[in-house]
Parts: sequence; structure tokens; C-alpha cells
Amino acid sequence: MLENIWFALWGLLWAVYFLLDGFDLGLGSLLPFLAKSEDDRQAIHRAMGPFWDGNEVWLITAGGVTFAAFPAAYAAMFSALYSPLLLLLFALILRGVALEYRGQSDAPGWRRLWDACLVLGSFLPALLLGVAFANLLAGIPLAGDGTWQGSLPGLLNPYGLLGGALFVLLFCQHGALWLANRATGELAARARALAGRLWPFVLLVAAVFLAASAVFTNLYANYLAQPVLWLLPLFAVLALVLTRVYLARGRTGLAWVASAKAIAFCTFFGAAGLYPNILPSSLDPAASLTIHNAASSQLTLAIMLGVALVMVPIVIVYQAWAYRFFLRPGAEAEEEPY
Repeated sequence: MLENIWFALWGLLWAVYFLLDGFDLGLGSLLPFLAKSEDDRQAIHRAMGPFWDGNEVWLITAGGVTFAAFPAAYAAMFSALYSPLLLLLFALILRGVALEYRGQSDAPGWRRLWDACLVLGSFLPALLLGVAFANLLAGIPLAGDGTWQGSLPGLLNPYGLLGGALFVLLFCQHGALWLANRATGELAARARALAGRLWPFVLLVAAVFLAASAVFTNLYANYLAQPVLWLLPLFAVLALVLTRVYLARGRTGLAWVASAKAIAFCTFFGAAGLYPNILPSSLDPAASLTIHNAASSQLTLAIMLGVALVMVPIVIVYQAWAYRFFLRPGAEAEEEPY
């Protein structure tokens, strides 16, 4: 029972991270396409500046839950995906440094350097998260003793790259919609227009990913056994459609919420298809790590659940306050200069 609860929390925490930090990663990736002046670049930095570090709390939380609730899966995952996860870590550090260092000098060359670092530190995590997510769904070459038998180039397979493309497009659309709500004037109009141009590509790649999942993964076995699960991909597609509908009506706030739901349901789609696996083995199904053979003891899971029930609401309340404070009119004047 506790394993099931923690698997559900595991999937939920990753979904929250993707939909929150996703707009930061997407917005940073779009900086060269949206910013036409120094004022535009500063506005984009202000749009993500108060939120990015708080959003990454959910990445730490999701990773921490993996480590504490499913330590065997954590060990195998960070062994198998060591290189891409290390690149992801370096890219996230680069993004944080770029956001903090850009405003330390007014020299144009200095600011161009850190803007380039911000783009790289945003695009790479989006791509690598998608590649890793897709490879986990397809299964990784795990031997019976839990050791990884693959290579880094092997992760860059068609399905993995398709997952990377999906995440990049989802996050870029999400970031453009965020900026459309945060910015004003021509920059906001440019962000709305770009979100609209990205939408057909997001829908196309999402549809191809769903179809490719039937070929490269065993996800749909759970869906065939439990037809109610088909609501998850259906809701994901519906949320994408609503994103376009709200955007066409100029309701960019609702469009961003719909985009967030699309990202969340894409994550739930993968988690529901994986269950009870956490790390399926592409070499031998018997070598797969599941919520049963990878979980901590029942006592550990019970203690952790009590801690989570206390601490997670505190994090939610804090972040809700931060978003409410920095989204109110005039909050920009109180932010750090970026």
C-alpha cells in the first residue's frame, strides 16, 4: 500500500516540477527569438527571476523522494543516466549563474555572454529531461544485478530524441505563454504570436510521441488492462486544444493554465504506463526495478509519509505566497535588477 502511495507522489512531484520550471526553461530557450532590445531582455529576466530557484525545489524534492522511497531505482538511474544527469546539473548551475551575474555589469559583451549561457542552460535541461524521460518509458539496458549495460549514444535513440523534442516544444510554448502574461506592449504581443506558431508543432510531436510509445514501449499494456487510464492521454490532448482555444480568444492566463495541465497529464501518462515498474529493463523484464523490489522498508516509507504530509504543504504555501506577491501589480519595482 505504501509503495503505491509513494509511486503516486513520485509521479506527482515530477509533474509539478515540469510544469513550474518548464516555463523558466522554455522562456530562457526563447530569449534570442523574443528579445529585440535590452529592455526586452531585462523584461524576460524579470519574468523568470523571482521564480526559477523556487521552482527547482520541486526537482530536489522529486529526486529526494526517488532516493528515499526507491533507493535501488535511484542507484540504478543515476548509474545508467550518469552522463546526461551530470550535464543536466551543470546546465542548471549555468542557468542560475547567468541569471545572477548578468546584472553585475552594464558592459554589452558581459551581458551577451550571460544571455548566451542562459539560453544554453535552459535549452539543454529541457532536451535532456525529455531524452531521459523517454528512455525510462522505453526501458534501459539493466542486467539482473542492477548494472547498466548501455552507453550514452544509445540514449540518443529515435524515441529518446522524440521525447527531447516534445519537452523542448512543450516548455517553449509554456514559457511564451508565461511571458505573454508577465510582459506588456510589443513584447507581450510577440510572445503570444510565438506561442500560437509553436502550438501546431507541439500537437504534432505529442501525437507522434503517443503513437511511437506503442512501438517503442510497453506502456499501453496497463491502458488495455485498465481502460479508465485512457482518460490521461485524452486529457493531455484536450488541454493542448484548450491552450489554442484560449490563446485565440486572448485569454493568455487560461492558456498558460491549460498548457500546465497538458504537461502534467503527459507526465501522468508515462507514470501510469510504467506502473508498477520504475525502471523497466530492456534486456530482461525480470531485471526491471519495480515499486516492490526497489522500495525502502515499510517503516521508512511510513516515517517519510508523515514528514511529507507536514513539509510539502509548507512548500506549497510558501510558493503560492511568492507567486501571488511577484505577480501583483508593481512587484517588478521591488525585484532585483537583472
